[in-house]
Amino acid sequence: MTHIDAGAELDPVHPVALPGRARGLTAAEVAERVARGEVNDVPVRSSRSMTEIVRANVFTRFNAIIGALWVIMLCVAPFQDSLFGYVIIANTGIGIIQEWRAKKTLDSLAVIGEAKPTVRRDGRAAGISTSEIVLGDLIEIGPGDKIVVDGSCVEADGLEIDESLLTGEADPVLKHAGDEVMSGSFVVAGGGAFAATKVGREAYAAQLAEEASRFTLVHSELRTGISTILKYVTWMMIPTAIGLGISQLVVKQHGLKDSIARTVGGIVPMVPEGLVLLTSVAFAIGVIRLGRKQCLVQELPAIEGLARVDTVCLDKTGTLTEGGMDVTELRPLDGGDETYIRRVLGALGESDPRPNASLQAIIAAFPDSEEWRCTQSLPFSSARKYSGAAFSEGDGETSAWLLGAPDVLLPAGDPALAETERLNEQGLRVLLLAGVAKDLDDPAVTEGARPTALVVLEQRLRPDAADTLRYFDEQNVRAKVISGDNAVSVGAVAAKLGLSGETVDARGLPAEQEAMAKALDEGTVFGRVTPQQKRDMVGALQSNGHTVAMTGDGVNDVLALKDADIGVSMGSGSEATRAVAQIVLLDNSFATLPSVVAEGRRVIGNITRVATLFLVKTVYSVLLAVLVACWQVEYPFLPRHLTLLSTLTIGVPAFFLALAPNKERARPNFVRRVMRYSIPGGVLAGVATFVTYLMARHYYSGPGALDAETSAATLTLFLISMWVLAIIARPYTWWRVCLVAAMAGAFLLVLVVPWLQHFFALKLVGSVMPWIAVAIAAVAAAVLELLWRLVDRRFPA
Repeated sequence: MTHIDAGAELDPVHPVALPGRARGLTAAEVAERVARGEVNDVPVRSSRSMTEIVRANVFTRFNAIIGALWVIMLCVAPFQDSLFGYVIIANTGIGIIQEWRAKKTLDSLAVIGEAKPTVRRDGRAAGISTSEIVLGDLIEIGPGDKIVVDGSCVEADGLEIDESLLTGEADPVLKHAGDEVMSGSFVVAGGGAFAATKVGREAYAAQLAEEASRFTLVHSELRTGISTILKYVTWMMIPTAIGLGISQLVVKQHGLKDSIARTVGGIVPMVPEGLVLLTSVAFAIGVIRLGRKQCLVQELPAIEGLARVDTVCLDKTGTLTEGGMDVTELRPLDGGDETYIRRVLGALGESDPRPNASLQAIIAAFPDSEEWRCTQSLPFSSARKYSGAAFSEGDGETSAWLLGAPDVLLPAGDPALAETERLNEQGLRVLLLAGVAKDLDDPAVTEGARPTALVVLEQRLRPDAADTLRYFDEQNVRAKVISGDNAVSVGAVAAKLGLSGETVDARGLPAEQEAMAKALDEGTVFGRVTPQQKRDMVGALQSNGHTVAMTGDGVNDVLALKDADIGVSMGSGSEATRAVAQIVLLDNSFATLPSVVAEGRRVIGNITRVATLFLVKTVYSVLLAVLVACWQVEYPFLPRHLTLLSTLTIGVPAFFLALAPNKERARPNFVRRVMRYSIPGGVLAGVATFVTYLMARHYYSGPGALDAETSAATLTLFLISMWVLAIIARPYTWWRVCLVAAMAGAFLLVLVVPWLQHFFALKLVGSVMPWIAVAIAAVAAAVLELLWRLVDRRFPA
């Protein structure tokens, strides 16, 4: 192993000991570098800037269309006909405010969860913000630490670094003094220190890290589906609008301005502009709600993604069990001297500067012997499943020891394995202390190991783990426990938590993906899983059509977390796991996961509901425009009529419905599920409204006939739209019934209050035609019910 004198440092270019420089930079040197701008100033953000938020909400394709139409209406029509423009301003303002609130939540949580690298300055080590690192800083690293800037290794003690996130190479790289380390890689074993040689945007992974940590609304089936719908709407809208405009100019006898007003009235409702806004608002509010539960959502689509998950892969340590452990028993083997064994264990604990949870329990149970001096150390690696150290015992004797998994260190059939198996069945964790004669660097160091003692550890179960597993079972989400520990021990822990199913030793799993996927479907608990196997298992599950979430907190979980559809890290986990996970549970509570799932289901289920409302309007608007152009009649509505209808049957109800609780499991094929309701609903509403309009044209004549015809058609369209809303609002609760009733009451108020009648140009004339309009709407509502049920049977989602 490499040993460096504590009072020396190596020059990054010529690795020669330079006495006194391992103390790190002085305060004066740091200030000098800051003045020169040699600071790690990469603006890693967890959210979009305020400028980006405003730009994203204001400068949209549909805002541009609506804005142009609004300007036209302000020039040619009364104030009432340009109300839709003010609605867009209000909606956009709401979107900006909600996303700004989400940004504040994300930024504050990111500061809480930010890892602080340990930097040595003036001979003292202290954690500082990543952005405060300067060129030449001496940064200490240990297992699980992420390399935050490029550098040159100065101190190395069994230092193994995983560069797979940069190079794709899964095997850890052993680093020695003078070797380069790259930002974006992470430590899997050992420890050391490196000098920063590239900081800020010059660092290799700086741009990747900045891009990966940004607040994003992409790579989401929901948003992709909405974009697809909007693309088709644009294609339909342009020719329909041209045809409608030409027909109105040809047939209108009341002047150019009125023709333009009615043409715009036909175009505006085709635009489902509020759908995109409402999706952004729903996601933003989801972030705020989860933020209150100390859950950092590093990418917004993760909320949606976890709601679609059907398989959760759980790492046992730190997820089902708490990080700490306790030594419950020490069992010497073959008549070993317990006093001597306790000395060995105490020395082993002291030999590792960054002990894992098992070694911390041993340190607490066995005090160090001051006479023993560590001459060589082998840090724990999850790939090896053991650690080791060699000692000078103070009396001239030397010895070398390994501490690790019994079934890895001992050959099959060894008597100690039978005892280990019995303890594992009780859910206890067992480590073997074995003496070795070979050098610790020897790849065959385990050959001929002498079993000396069994160290029995008891793991602390998380009090909330059983309830969380029960929740996933109730939601038809399968839980797979994947652990590097002994399979029998892991199975016993899972059984204590109420998780039933087959327990499998992962060393016997097939390497071929299809066969592995079949084995994973059959098993529930998997032990002795290597880090690479965890990654392969996630890939095998995905190849079998599963949407996979992976939880973990250790460096051995990083590869699997990165490849999973959703990676979930504990806040107390290694920096590397937090860097690649989409969701970080800052309070380390596994019980927060159901809240994330529920939030995702609320967003997806509710947006699917309200998308139907918006797209029914788009379909009937396009159809009405086509029918008007074909029949060469005046367009029945002014913009104020459709603004009123949109507000009462879509805008206001959709806002409340989008934020309501919803536990329905997320299902795929968003576009298909929305359109199968929107098309029949929109066609029926358009046809019924046009029939009422044609009948009114034959019934009314003389001055004011067009206003009477418009009022009758508006009544039919409102009633059908209300029925669509009533269907979408199911299953009914008291507040949903009140919401529908309030919208109906608001429309009734417009019909009976004289100044509102005048403002919206709505006045029902006579009693025959209004009742005919109601009857047509009632028939359409009955047909709509039948169509809805037929669609459910013939075109299941």
